[in-house]
Amino acid sequence: MADETIILRVLRYRPEQDSEPTFQEYEVPYRKDWVVLDALNWIKEYKDGTLSFRWSCRMGVCGSCGMMVNGRARLTCNTFLREFYPNPITVEPLVNFDIERDLVICMDPFIEKLKRVKPWIIREDVKPVEDGPYEQSPAELYRYKQFSMCINCMLCYAACPVVGLHPEFIGPAALALGIRYLLDSRDQGWDERMEEVASHDGVWGCTFVGECSEVCPKHVDPAAAIQQGKVMATLDWFKRLLMPRGQR
Repeated sequence: MADETIILRVLRYRPEQDSEPTFQEYEVPYRKDWVVLDALNWIKEYKDGTLSFRWSCRMGVCGSCGMMVNGRARLTCNTFLREFYPNPITVEPLVNFDIERDLVICMDPFIEKLKRVKPWIIREDVKPVEDGPYEQSPAELYRYKQFSMCINCMLCYAACPVVGLHPEFIGPAALALGIRYLLDSRDQGWDERMEEVASHDGVWGCTFVGECSEVCPKHVDPAAAIQQGKVMATLDWFKRLLMPRGQR
């Protein structure tokens, strides 16, 4: 065990025995190369095996280990203890989500919002596989590539004040992915996807605070995607008003 230690204040909630969440403090070894996830794994292995949390890749790729660290939405796999030492670190589940157990949140509302924007290629005419891929130019790929880098970590939902006030808001990550497919030259699902993206719970619910882009670990910039979506929705409305169906 390291000579130096640091305190982690971890929010605990075990529904079978707790009426509400409470904090529990753990003294863990302090090492400069440790991240918060390392400390949580040390607690689970050596101090308290009942502690529950999600993690997988430990490389900032899967998005599983998103939590609130001292009040800010972070990936715990790339948040180093040395940022806070020697002060205590408070670890909580992502806000704006129901808690299932300890640091584990219920992801069901987020999954349902993803389904609403249909984050997959929609084709009216699907050619046989033997005819080869649907090709794109580098310029066509560039239009949406940034918005395709989302890892669904949900940090942006914890940072978004609109999600906190209006849970029905589709939210930053799902909208950015919806707009990513609207910008994809291979996609033909404009009408059905735009119906959700341009709804009251879609891009028009965003007040452009920008915290979603600040916390994004992959620099997706969902705030920029949503503003672009507002422009697309406005132009689509005018085209629907002025042009017969099928000429847009």
